[in-house]
Amino acid sequence: MTSTTSMTVKSVAESKALMQVALGREKADLAVINARLVNVYTGEILDNCAISAKGRWIAYVGQNPDDTIGPQTEVIDAGGQTVIPGLIDGHTHLSWLCRIDEFLKYAARGGTTTIVTETLEVFPVGGYAGLLDYLESFKRQPIKIWATAPAMISISKTAQGSLSNDNLQKLLEHENIVGIGESYWQAVLQDPDWFLPFFEQTLRAGKTLEGHTAGASEKKLAAYIANGITSCHEPINAEQVLERLRLGLHVMIREGAVRKDLAEISKIKDRGIDPRRLILASDSISPHDLITNGYMEAIVQKAIECGFEPIHAIQMATLNVAEHFSLDHLIGGLAPGRFADFAIIPDIATMDAQVVVSNGSVIARNGNLLTPPRSHTYASDSLNSIKLAHNLKSSDFTIRAPENVKQVDVRVMSMVTDLVSAEITKRIAVADGQIQIDPNEDIAKIAAIDRTHNPGRMFVGLIKGFGIKSGAIACSAAWDTTDIVVVGRNEDDMAAAVNRIRNLQGGIVICEDRHIQAELPLPVFGLIADLKIEDLVDQFAEVTRTAQNQGIPFPDPVLSLITLTGAAIPYLRICEEGLVNLKDGKTVSLFLNEEP
Repeated sequence: MTSTTSMTVKSVAESKALMQVALGREKADLAVINARLVNVYTGEILDNCAISAKGRWIAYVGQNPDDTIGPQTEVIDAGGQTVIPGLIDGHTHLSWLCRIDEFLKYAARGGTTTIVTETLEVFPVGGYAGLLDYLESFKRQPIKIWATAPAMISISKTAQGSLSNDNLQKLLEHENIVGIGESYWQAVLQDPDWFLPFFEQTLRAGKTLEGHTAGASEKKLAAYIANGITSCHEPINAEQVLERLRLGLHVMIREGAVRKDLAEISKIKDRGIDPRRLILASDSISPHDLITNGYMEAIVQKAIECGFEPIHAIQMATLNVAEHFSLDHLIGGLAPGRFADFAIIPDIATMDAQVVVSNGSVIARNGNLLTPPRSHTYASDSLNSIKLAHNLKSSDFTIRAPENVKQVDVRVMSMVTDLVSAEITKRIAVADGQIQIDPNEDIAKIAAIDRTHNPGRMFVGLIKGFGIKSGAIACSAAWDTTDIVVVGRNEDDMAAAVNRIRNLQGGIVICEDRHIQAELPLPVFGLIADLKIEDLVDQFAEVTRTAQNQGIPFPDPVLSLITLTGAAIPYLRICEEGLVNLKDGKTVSLFLNEEP
């Protein structure tokens, strides 16, 4: 186990060196002079300031840096430009599509110096060893990457049970783990005896509990927060934000791949409330948006354009985040003893990083990354996560009806939006003992196949409103489970798509007439592509176009597919065990009058 202190605690030698530089008895390694400094602690902008750094740390901030500068000091003359603390993304999901090194090629050039990511996707697939392998990819990178341990909330009881007290304790002792990740309030209230011991364990370790309160009403919200939850990234309007701020939460405003809530939530600025518990976060960002628009600098810029005071917007991506995670003694502001993480920008309202410094080193200038990210070599098990023993057959996707009936009443997942599904009932014809779907109705088959814990265990259901007119689409990255999820109008194509994923050891596959129409291999845990980010963007765009050509109407058909197993989005979901109604967390049968 790596020491829990090596990354975040200064050695005695480092502390002595900082003291000597601050006193002018030793010289800094790096100094920025003639800067306008954004002091996020006081909300001031200070003219003619300097920052002197020794190694990874800031030694001095003030207006008299001369005796900290020597012949070997790297001096950056800001020329009156503005220096801000390095930006922090306090809630994201890095373990989807893009390798860490490829992500950082773009993320690290714009002023972001710290990321906190969820790990709930990796742990169910790779277990403790796999998660350690993933955490290893964070090390020795140009910027800091911390993570939350998985809360392991899943509609699959098998996947949920994969977290143990021993594994959680070892993770909480890991230097990269800052807490336990988002836990969906419905699951916590439905099964407190399972979750609360994990929460207590985390709080005893002095680490945070991240929240997820979408849809929680007043009493239920209070009951959930009472367990020690201190954040939520789910509010979608100013009223929901205000309600949560009043209950003591740090509220993370999402602006990323899953939702873009910043414009609507920005109306809260007119309510006269203190914004110091507001946080800007991506909650994941697509590779396309990362390349095209940038990362946290683009989110801060949008906050300013939405009317937030620039210094408030900067605090929302620096000090506010650091304080939430109790890391403000290390990151989030420009002061002695903090990491030397900062960006030089033209002025406080223009998030265009001219120079980015991380851990005391210049890592980017004028949009060019100078310190290449480290490529991680994953363990064999992490690259072989599809454990299906054999190919599936078309007959595996037939749905046998109860005996001696010509019609049967069934539950159907019905797409309400591109992400939300409700339960409806349909009377379906039966012939030769199998249900018969009317090809003129927008009803397709959907299946979830466990690829890890009970490989090959599967459940086949029905879905309405997904729009697919022919063929099948499948993906190995189904939310909150270890399932491959596939939707199709044809059993042959459903089997072909899943079997291709088995051969690829993970991926997104679209089939038509048993032929592969488009695919994107995801060999790392079945979640992440082994591609340059530019190639990844092109291939994902091709998959999206092909899926939409099949008739799927959603802006991101793959996201709509993989969320169908998720425990966070209402209401009827699917996993290898059956259909699950999130209102009560109970597994139900496809057939109305049958026990699951």
